[in-house]
Amino acid sequence: MDAFYASVMIRDRPELHDAPVVVGGGHRGVVLSANYPARRFGIRSGMPGTQAQRLCPHAITMAPDFGLLTPVSRSIMDTFRSVTPVVEVTSLDEAFLDVRGARRLLGSPTVIAERLRSRVRAEHGITCSVGIAASVSVAKLASRQAKPDGVRVIAPDRFVAEVHPLDIGDLHGVGEATRRRLHRIGLVTVGDVAAIPVEQLRRMVGNHLGSHLHALVWGADRTQLRPGGAGVFGFGEGEPESSMGSQHTLAVDVGDRHVLHRELLSLATRVAGRARAAHRRGRTVALTVRFSDFVTVNRSRTLTEPTDVSLEVHATAVDLLDQLLDGLGPRARRVRLVGVRLEGLQRTHDGDTRQLAFGERDPGWPDADRAVDRAVGRFGSTAVRPASLIGHGRRA
Repeated sequence: MDAFYASVMIRDRPELHDAPVVVGGGHRGVVLSANYPARRFGIRSGMPGTQAQRLCPHAITMAPDFGLLTPVSRSIMDTFRSVTPVVEVTSLDEAFLDVRGARRLLGSPTVIAERLRSRVRAEHGITCSVGIAASVSVAKLASRQAKPDGVRVIAPDRFVAEVHPLDIGDLHGVGEATRRRLHRIGLVTVGDVAAIPVEQLRRMVGNHLGSHLHALVWGADRTQLRPGGAGVFGFGEGEPESSMGSQHTLAVDVGDRHVLHRELLSLATRVAGRARAAHRRGRTVALTVRFSDFVTVNRSRTLTEPTDVSLEVHATAVDLLDQLLDGLGPRARRVRLVGVRLEGLQRTHDGDTRQLAFGERDPGWPDADRAVDRAVGRFGSTAVRPASLIGHGRRA
């Protein structure tokens, strides 16, 4: 979708259609979406709200209304599934569709794209852009180039001519840090990276990244979709993906570890609860810390046994945080954001038990977690919680 959050929020307010509108942001948050009048001032998704305010002081800032956004998203995904059952939902406003099986009945991919765009506009009053290609990353690149409100095809026989002249950072799957790293060693365009033999590329940037980049620069990444997808914000499109996470931007920058530990407990409780609801356990706990200078650090640890126990996730996240801060020593900065993610998810089955180490006693926390889940399901999210979280999150 084009500027989905903003488009839905203002679609019934014609007086705002030509005004710069930002969804999210505010004093401490980040921008979730900006409409195209706001983007002309340089405002982008993921930008700190304070920066957006400096770029456009007269922009109208709105809080996201997920009670409005989620039903629209569900309906759009149902529209996609009326064309093909192979729909991989990646977020509230984006999905990949495999339309190979629909061509005989519905026509070429371009015809299908225009049909979908027409339905979305007619039914929801918003626009979307479609990229068409033979692989996931190239389709994503094409959709970016099609925005706003367009269709772009990058055919396999045109890939080299159309993609190799682009900056390497334009590729889906190449982050800003990787882009800067490649630029520093003289690899600026997609073609520059494509000219490096894969073995040499692996030696230059590491085996995993080298193989990943080699596939991207030749349009040879993933072609098979995973129907379903985890969705976001708990609306649960299809099967959960391989990880679940939650993060929180703190009201003020924090240097007190006890406060950070409590934030991690809130996040770990939320993530583990989502995993249990999806009948999943994770083997790896990942921590994200963003400091006051916006430097972001990620740490992770793989456990001996997969877990969905809130206190186990919390204890691992706390240990990762303490090791990170201890390593920084007196250079440690105040923290702006923390996040917890459970990765390597595996399906659980009735009767599954966690393997105990020799001599270890089961403290009963899995049973306690499930008792809490039942209480929360019946009486609401504040019915039962760790004592240290009572009052947590209330405004001062």
